[in-house]
Amino acid sequence: MIKTKRGKTVLGSTVNSDGTNFAIFSRNATSITLELFKNFYDEKPFFSYSLDPIKNKTGDIWHVFVCDIRENTYYGWRADGPYEPENGHRYNKTKLLFDPYAKAISGIYDFKNKIMYGYDKDTDDDTTFSFLDSSECSTKSIVIDDSNYDWEDDVHPRMKLNDTIIYEMHVRLFTMNENSEVEHKGTFEGVIEKLEYLKELGVNCLELLPIFEFNSDANINVNPETGESLKDIWGYNPIGFFAVTGNYSYGMRLGEQVFQFKDFVKYLHKNGFEVILDVVYNHTGEGNEMGPTISFRGLDNSIYYLLEQHNKRLYCNYSGTGNTFNCSHTVVKDLVIESLRYWVTEMHVDGFRFDLAAILGRDSKGNWIGDLSLLKEIADDPILSGSKLIAEGWDAAGGYYVGEFPTGWAEWNGKYRDTVRRFIRGDKNTVADLATRISGSPDLFAKPGRNPYHSINFITAHDGFTMWDLVSFNEKNNFLNGENNKDGTNDNYSFNHGIEGETEDLSIIKLRKKQIKNMITILMISQGVPMFLMGDEFCNTQFGNNNAYCHDNEISWIDWSRLEKFEDVFLFFKKMINFRKEHTCLRRKHFFTGKDITGDGIADVTWHGVKPNCPDFSFNSHTLAFLINGEEYSNKNLTEKYDIYIALNSYNKPLDFEIPQIQNKDWYRIVDTSLDTPRDFLEVPEKIDKIYTVKEKSSIILISK
Repeated sequence: MIKTKRGKTVLGSTVNSDGTNFAIFSRNATSITLELFKNFYDEKPFFSYSLDPIKNKTGDIWHVFVCDIRENTYYGWRADGPYEPENGHRYNKTKLLFDPYAKAISGIYDFKNKIMYGYDKDTDDDTTFSFLDSSECSTKSIVIDDSNYDWEDDVHPRMKLNDTIIYEMHVRLFTMNENSEVEHKGTFEGVIEKLEYLKELGVNCLELLPIFEFNSDANINVNPETGESLKDIWGYNPIGFFAVTGNYSYGMRLGEQVFQFKDFVKYLHKNGFEVILDVVYNHTGEGNEMGPTISFRGLDNSIYYLLEQHNKRLYCNYSGTGNTFNCSHTVVKDLVIESLRYWVTEMHVDGFRFDLAAILGRDSKGNWIGDLSLLKEIADDPILSGSKLIAEGWDAAGGYYVGEFPTGWAEWNGKYRDTVRRFIRGDKNTVADLATRISGSPDLFAKPGRNPYHSINFITAHDGFTMWDLVSFNEKNNFLNGENNKDGTNDNYSFNHGIEGETEDLSIIKLRKKQIKNMITILMISQGVPMFLMGDEFCNTQFGNNNAYCHDNEISWIDWSRLEKFEDVFLFFKKMINFRKEHTCLRRKHFFTGKDITGDGIADVTWHGVKPNCPDFSFNSHTLAFLINGEEYSNKNLTEKYDIYIALNSYNKPLDFEIPQIQNKDWYRIVDTSLDTPRDFLEVPEKIDKIYTVKEKSSIILISK
């Protein structure tokens, strides 16, 4: 005989020595039932309890304590209430719902199975009612007790933002290829097996594409060539905000993913790496009105989602995925903040990158409210203080608010990406804006409480071309995505340099590699925080696919054989990363002033062209040179402090640059991207004359001493 008590209002499942407390929110449900299962594949519960709305409810929280129930018990909720889609309510007690606060979820959802839908799927009419029980689904919430996990002496590294070098990574795709030569392919453990490689590369922060539980089989499209079902492999359709996915752990997916992730974070911290999670709070994997009923929709649809005011049967779609999470509602705000706190306090992650973060800055009517929104509450939260907060400052509804986020936020700089791509391609009217982007984008971030390092500078990310494809394709090649090549952006600012796609032409290959070296040079000498995509350091390709979210195959798997083939590019990446680390003037805390602050006769930055102090910011210009004073923010531990001169020539002909002279110092060449390895980056700098010929489509870096 299983005994119950009234329980407490702590949401989720909480274990103590006597049993487990269960609590869930629902304002509009008329009844709530808890079901417990011995196995995740069981259709019938071994215990079912209908909560008493008097005894087991406080406000809008339903709660019960079940005696002698321990960790690794499987459970789900049923909520009854009005099924009135036109009024925003979609209750259906035949649907077993997972707990939004569950720390782990078992099994795999099958969205092709009509039992998953609150309406009669055979009719394709979401106003109908389904009487099919969904409990045969293997996906159930799992009671987790991680209170005794031994974190040993783990602490958050708290690396300064301006010292951070971000490596954007998908856990599975990073090591899934057979040639990754790791034992646990596609897992957190697989990343650990590659950690010595990442140390050698020099990055110090891993930004993981979403690791919240998601349904990788949610994609309804098929590969038009093979007929195989496509995937939703990136994970940007979460079904739980507290549950780490079992997709990246090895074992039976019965809760061990929680502890494997903790082990992963602890090991990375010991080795000097921070972990940032790419998080999606702007929508869920339940889709639009034709989507499945698996949690939020069945618990309180009108609270959790933004609905169209004129017809509450329909969902606002600021995310482009079918629904929009109602982030202006107090209940939803609390869920988001509690989720973030959980990942910081219990999982020890170091920060977050927020997908389509502009949605979190909108009110219930879709208006941008910035400092009055959830964004400000997150930035001011005392538990999240010190965590890195990075926003994708736009959304799918046309909102673009880069530079407008509250104090405490850093932001992906889409303007930086586009400007560098256009300059490298050889577009006109780019030089003036490039100077602004290299300076940390003061037009966007030079505001009270903001600094250059609040600009996250990137040229490539998961969403778009890889760096190699950026210099190998004029057009996207997404035909295998099953959407007639209509998905993915058309504005890539790419150039194939003579042949579309792969080629054996050595002259084109050499030019492409040089352009990649130019891009990483610009990225590493820019003020702000650099980020690049996994595999870019050895010219990984997706064969022109700029939206590879749906491929769990050779298109999206990192091809480690290219590390040997493009070892020269890898070595250049490694040396440029180290160069940035060695020169603090590239990681300034304050914006350039153009003034001589230190009194050494040199401004913090001066701009030049082929002639000193004569920058060419005209429409037709393709060149930019500048000198950064190494004195003001130099590392005090260095015995010598170097000024840095950079010249960028995106013109199609060589140009002679007259180097500005500094009293009592000579210039020494470090980098020339026109030269082959190892001459492209010198270990021992070479003294140069007053004039240096910068070859076409090339960059140089000089230091003074």
